[in-house]
Amino acid sequence: MARHDLPASVAVFLVAAPFALGIALATGAPLTAGLVAAAVGGIVAGLLGGAPLQVSGPSAALTVITAGLISQYGWQTTCAITVAAGLLQILLGALRTARSALAISPAVVHGMLAGVGITVALAQLHVVLGGSPQRSAVADLRALPAQLAGPHLPALAVGVLAVGVLCGWPRLGRLPGRAGRIGGLVARVPAPLAAVAGGTALAAGCDFELARVELPGWREHQLVALPHAPLLGLLGAIVTVTVVASVESLLCAVAVDRLGGDAGQLDRELRGQGVANLLSGLLGGLPVAGGEVRSSANVRAGARSRWAAVLHGGWVLLAAVALTGGMRRIPLAALAALVMVVGIRMVSFAHIRRVHRHREFPIYLTTVVGVVLLGVPLGVAMGGGTALLLALYRLTRAHVDATARPDGSYGVELHGPLTFVTVPRLTRTLGAIPTGAEVTVCHDGSFLDHPAFEALHSWRSAHILRGGRVSMLTEQHGTEALDPDGTARTTVLAESHRFHAWTPWVGHHRIDQDEDPHGRLLAGVRGFQLHTAPLVRPELARLAREGQTPSQLFITCADSRMVTSMITSSGPGDLFTVRNIGNLVPAPHEPGAADDSVAAAVQYAVEVLEVRSITVCGHSGCGAMKALLDGVHEQSGRPTPLARWLRNGRGALARLARVPAEFEDRPVADRIEELCITNVVQQLDQLLANPAVEERVEAGTLRLVGMYFDIAAAQAYVLDPGTGRFSAVASSREIASAA
Repeated sequence: MARHDLPASVAVFLVAAPFALGIALATGAPLTAGLVAAAVGGIVAGLLGGAPLQVSGPSAALTVITAGLISQYGWQTTCAITVAAGLLQILLGALRTARSALAISPAVVHGMLAGVGITVALAQLHVVLGGSPQRSAVADLRALPAQLAGPHLPALAVGVLAVGVLCGWPRLGRLPGRAGRIGGLVARVPAPLAAVAGGTALAAGCDFELARVELPGWREHQLVALPHAPLLGLLGAIVTVTVVASVESLLCAVAVDRLGGDAGQLDRELRGQGVANLLSGLLGGLPVAGGEVRSSANVRAGARSRWAAVLHGGWVLLAAVALTGGMRRIPLAALAALVMVVGIRMVSFAHIRRVHRHREFPIYLTTVVGVVLLGVPLGVAMGGGTALLLALYRLTRAHVDATARPDGSYGVELHGPLTFVTVPRLTRTLGAIPTGAEVTVCHDGSFLDHPAFEALHSWRSAHILRGGRVSMLTEQHGTEALDPDGTARTTVLAESHRFHAWTPWVGHHRIDQDEDPHGRLLAGVRGFQLHTAPLVRPELARLAREGQTPSQLFITCADSRMVTSMITSSGPGDLFTVRNIGNLVPAPHEPGAADDSVAAAVQYAVEVLEVRSITVCGHSGCGAMKALLDGVHEQSGRPTPLARWLRNGRGALARLARVPAEFEDRPVADRIEELCITNVVQQLDQLLANPAVEERVEAGTLRLVGMYFDIAAAQAYVLDPGTGRFSAVASSREIASAA
């Protein structure tokens, strides 16, 4: 570890030291307070926290809050607030509340950070121009034109150089040819250090008269003192520092160390941050939080353990003692330029695009404006209030659309949660339907509260009494609608189904293809236990008591793309399923190819479970059918298990040569698809060779069904016994449209 963590600690130190001085400058605190916070955050939070790769120190997100506290209460009282915030963090970590911080809307969090960034950037722009920041962002904005009209040119030159280095330094390695190779070596020096060093060198070389770092001696360093201020104001300040520091630290921990699913480590991180704030406040340091700037530098430098953060804190401590003389040469304009760029980067366009994509931009914008104009507490409150109002609006927003069909019937589409708020619109729309009309009502399966249910039920009963017909369709899986209290009500029949659990796993192959498959599996199991198990537990408990009584045996391929419950809209206890390569049914007594497992399943289903139908379902792109066409079953030498199994498909190949199967309404796509559907017909014939199956079929108590599923088109086809062709299965909506 040492060969990775030691150089990483040096790289982080070179970023963190100027950053700590810049944050202290921006807050108006003694500059030594920034170094204390960086050292304590690195050592204490690094040792005790739950995120090994996170590096803690002075927080950019707390800059505006800390500056306001210093202005209102003074430095020593601000230290006391930091101590109290640390104690509160320790308590919250002990109570295991860390995960609740992640429940705050990301739009509010990113809006807060963006608002703080704008405020910090405006304040530090005045320093870069040679002036002094005002008391608020609004005052900074008002004073900016006058400051721009008469800037202090030496300070501006140093600031422009520092900004140019910060923005251009990472691009040195992208230069063409030899310059790029040299630039790549130079760019290994952290950009913040290069910017501060460049500004300092320019000021020294040109002998500029500039304000420089006023680093007091440690003997003059001020420690915490008991506060003398109104208790209510102090409590508000403590809660504000606690919430902002905790949220920033935990979000950074999730991003850097991927702790989103480990509540224990998040609670440990919160406790570690609390101890760090406690000690930082006692020692006269700024509030501490995990930071993206330092943590990302740590990860990029190749850190492997928490010792990189701890060592970085040690380097900061050593520099604070031994390098104070060199630090006093740094121009304030260089540090201000560093903090200004950090503030600008806190306004992330990636975050803006993300919240816009999730339709939460109003929350983000309200938070940003509130933080800039009114401060962090009120701005966050405004953002949270906007989020609550938006959630209530979406909860009460529903679409109720009624359309007349050519045959005189009506279709009513209900989308979104139906609550008491939508009852007037619902009853008005349903009341406009003519008496005696045939009506199909389709609900998308969203929430249905008691007033809306009663309104729908009452209208249905009245419409039927007047001679009308009503079909109630739901796209939610199941055959019953539930009252809000959970009581089953069979009034609304689920005649139309969709696979309701599609969204949790759609795109996993696209998103998670590089993740550990075992971890993906366990995450899915945890999701089942958390979300699905409580819903299906009563039904599974009934099945456990009464035993399985499936009505169908479903024989299909082992292909991972064939999800039988999705295709058939079935649930636990509905299907007795057999899966194998190629959905093959070995013919009895076939030498060298028989397989008793399939025959045993068929016998158990027919004689014990007494199923009423057996379905053989093939699918497009079947690898077994392709192997049959390629001649894998004819390999020379000792046959493999796969080759022996595929002998059960020789009958399908022979049938393909004689009478290939066809579709009713389209040609086959290729030779493989032709064999796939022909194989279904052949396996049905081989099923009939089973005496138990033949006896039940002849008695009329068992039906054999052939099915084919086109994966790319998500289209099922069923074999028509009359024509011997496969016909597409139409949805209820397609049937209604055709009518």
